[in-house]
Amino acid sequence: METKKLKYLDPKNDLTFRKIFGEHPHLLISFLNEILPLENGQIIEHIDYLDSEIIPELPGFKRSVVDVHCTDNHQRYFIVEMQMYWTSSFKKRMLFNAGKAYVRQLKGGGKFSDLKPVYGLSLIDDIFHTSKAMKDIYYHHYRMVHKQNSNEQIKGLELIFIELPKFKAKKFNDKRLQTLWLRFLTEIDENTQEAPQDLINESVIKEALEYVQKDAFTEEELLYYDQYWDAIRVEKAAIEDITAQKEEAERLTRIAQQSEAEAQREKAQAQQREAEAQQREAEAQQREAEAQQREAEAQREKAKAQQGEAEAQRREAEAQQKLINAVKRLHEKGMNKEDIAELTGETIETIQSILSSKYTS
Repeated sequence: METKKLKYLDPKNDLTFRKIFGEHPHLLISFLNEILPLENGQIIEHIDYLDSEIIPELPGFKRSVVDVHCTDNHQRYFIVEMQMYWTSSFKKRMLFNAGKAYVRQLKGGGKFSDLKPVYGLSLIDDIFHTSKAMKDIYYHHYRMVHKQNSNEQIKGLELIFIELPKFKAKKFNDKRLQTLWLRFLTEIDENTQEAPQDLINESVIKEALEYVQKDAFTEEELLYYDQYWDAIRVEKAAIEDITAQKEEAERLTRIAQQSEAEAQREKAQAQQREAEAQQREAEAQQREAEAQQREAEAQREKAKAQQGEAEAQRREAEAQQKLINAVKRLHEKGMNKEDIAELTGETIETIQSILSSKYTS
């Protein structure tokens, strides 16, 4: 087999995936021991496959699933899935299946203290972490840990998601067999005529390669193989259509929201301009009122000044009249003008003028 060119099938297909890992427990044991985040000293030693009715496939998902009850030296449980494309609900669905496996352990009156951890492993032929920070991270391990201290863990459920398209063998040399298994899943497909020699040199991988040779399948199995890919293409197209429709609806919603927000901003700006115009008008009216008030005050001051001037003229006229009367009385009593001038403090000319007016009158 090392030298002869053989045509292979894709191991990610439902048919081939089940044939490799669903019918040969020692291959699944090798695969899980390399892929799962097991602690030092923990290895999977034995596998019991679950009844397919215990964890049924959900309607509408023609995915490749191997549901297994794996017993290791710590009696843990495992669920293994091969998912051909990503959906927004996939994480929740995996958590649901793992949760069911966890709860099911209590059947028959078991105790909470007897519950063993459940691991959910999802191999995904799609990319769901698209951020720049996650662009090179293909292995995602989720568990329940303390927010401030990640060493504090509530053990029970752990989920592992592997984004196969992100896997690049040349970047991962520290875990040789894990790398070879992932290379087997990502490099072998219908276009493979000759498997890489380093895969053939590993006994478990070599055996897995034998199970995906096209000649190892019947015509009926090959028909199912093709029908599976057809179903995947239909489902992916449907999901892409739904996603496109959703994105278009979201785009139109964003446009509508932006238009509404712009209209609100324009309305607010118009209201602001109107308020500013009203404020300027109010200020102008205030200034006009103040000017009118100042003018009225000036007129009052002018009137007061005129009144004061008139009052001064009146008093002056009264004083003048009193002087005239006094000068006339004194003159009538026989005083001469010099004595009258000295007595009144007026000049002789003034006294003469007053007295002259008497005679001229």
